[in-house]
Amino acid sequence: MKIVHRLFLLAVVCVVLGCRYSGQLAGPGPRQTVYEVKGVVREVNPAESTLTIQHEDVPGFMPAMTMSFAVKDPTLMQKLAADDRVKFQLAVTETDSWIASIAKIPGLIEPSTASAKPSEGPALEPGQVVPNFALIDQDGRTIQLHDYRGQVVVVTFIFTRCPLPNYCPLMSRNFLVLQEELRKQFPVKVHLLSISFDPAHDTTAVLKEYAGNYGANPKDWSFATGTPSQIKSVATLFGLTYEMQGVSITHNLRTALIGPNGRLVHVWKSNTWQPREVADMIQGIQLVTVGG
Repeated sequence: MKIVHRLFLLAVVCVVLGCRYSGQLAGPGPRQTVYEVKGVVREVNPAESTLTIQHEDVPGFMPAMTMSFAVKDPTLMQKLAADDRVKFQLAVTETDSWIASIAKIPGLIEPSTASAKPSEGPALEPGQVVPNFALIDQDGRTIQLHDYRGQVVVVTFIFTRCPLPNYCPLMSRNFLVLQEELRKQFPVKVHLLSISFDPAHDTTAVLKEYAGNYGANPKDWSFATGTPSQIKSVATLFGLTYEMQGVSITHNLRTALIGPNGRLVHVWKSNTWQPREVADMIQGIQLVTVGG
């Protein structure tokens, strides 16, 4: 079993570091499932190559909700605008998902289907001190940000039921790679913190099992939950927004780097960041710390 576990971890590391699949819809490559979905475009974001779509229920995959989907072919977005009714093909592999094709369809939009986008709170700016906060980790212990003063802290947000492999699961795969890399480069100088914004489901027991699935070492990587108000308070610091929709959650993505002095260094606002760029930024912080 240990050998199988190690092989799984190596495979995950390979995927995140660049051994990515071609994403083709047919022919050799990873196993893909293609879902036929209908919905209403809520936002077109060419800069991030995403479409935010309020979609219908996808049987056997995810309930109806509003979600941001990756679009690999930018030409697919050229003639789309907010409030367009569309049907699209969602391609999903074990590690990725994207809109493979999309077309407008006729029909009126019911006013009741409009979904207000959660407003973002006053997020911190780089250089500002991150206020202390307290949460509960996967072992049921109270942890505070101040516990890691003197260490670099990398914070990301997840929920364990997230259905799209290139959203929350990708954040966890990236953290797995970071855990292995940072343990070699900066032992005991960096701590990873994954915060769930689904406290009703993601109990400490659920988070402990989830952490085990990713090979998380609690000395280097903690998973945390708390009360809804505690989590909302922390999320607001970094501009994370989320909204419950049935059993799932509409959310954006935030990963933050906090320096050993407790000040915010950088916030990544999408799922396109790579573990290497985080490690390189930490390297710069460490050099400044040693030199200063």
